[in-house]
Amino acid sequence: MQTSSADVGLGSYRDNLAALQGAQKPPRGTAAYSRHVNRPVARRVAAFLRQFGVTPNQATAISATFSATGLVLLAVMRPSPLLGLVVAVLLAAGYVMDSVDGQLARLAGTGSLSGEMLDHTVDCVKTLTLHLAVLISFFRFPPIDSDAVLLIPLGFQVVDMISFFGLVTMPLLRKLHGAVAPATPTQAPEHPLRRWILLPTDYGTFCWMFVLLGFPMLFLTAYTAMFIINAAVLVPVLIKWSRELRGLDRRG
Repeated sequence: MQTSSADVGLGSYRDNLAALQGAQKPPRGTAAYSRHVNRPVARRVAAFLRQFGVTPNQATAISATFSATGLVLLAVMRPSPLLGLVVAVLLAAGYVMDSVDGQLARLAGTGSLSGEMLDHTVDCVKTLTLHLAVLISFFRFPPIDSDAVLLIPLGFQVVDMISFFGLVTMPLLRKLHGAVAPATPTQAPEHPLRRWILLPTDYGTFCWMFVLLGFPMLFLTAYTAMFIINAAVLVPVLIKWSRELRGLDRRG
């Protein structure tokens, strides 16, 4: 979690919101849901919670609780429209709070390496267990009469873990080499459709896909499509990262 010179006082909701609006991560490269829904909602939640002295680590714990509750329900309960809605809401709420912790750190100027490690650890556990919960659900309540369906969440888990590892590691490697991320203000403007094209890779989109849980074939189709798209997107991303790192190596 990065910090700024934001006011460390508790402040009012309006003061906190105004401070946060000037201390946001660059939106470039962010998918539409995260950019237009999750971050704006998290900014308002953070401004509200800051009035009561909620810390970034407490926000991380709340995020983990929402996500864990949703995943446990997914794994142990028979799929139904109501369960799908509950799971989707809990996962989406966990995603909001996952952004709130960073917003609070910037607002209060209390970011720390231990807090960042906690945040990444919770994200890693969530990434691992999410597809395991789907796997358990498919095993206990098969959407189709074939064990082959169990390979889909296993493959999706591999794809997501590779993506997560790269997204955490690349900024660290750039920092170690004194480099900056490729997206800089000197680059050409971002294509207006890019944020929408990236929607299938957005975790927020994935959260709301669970509203289809009560309709087994629809959910299986959507989940499989998300797996295929994310796997396909990962290939050029890995190539891009590899080229960038080779360039850093050449520059010493």
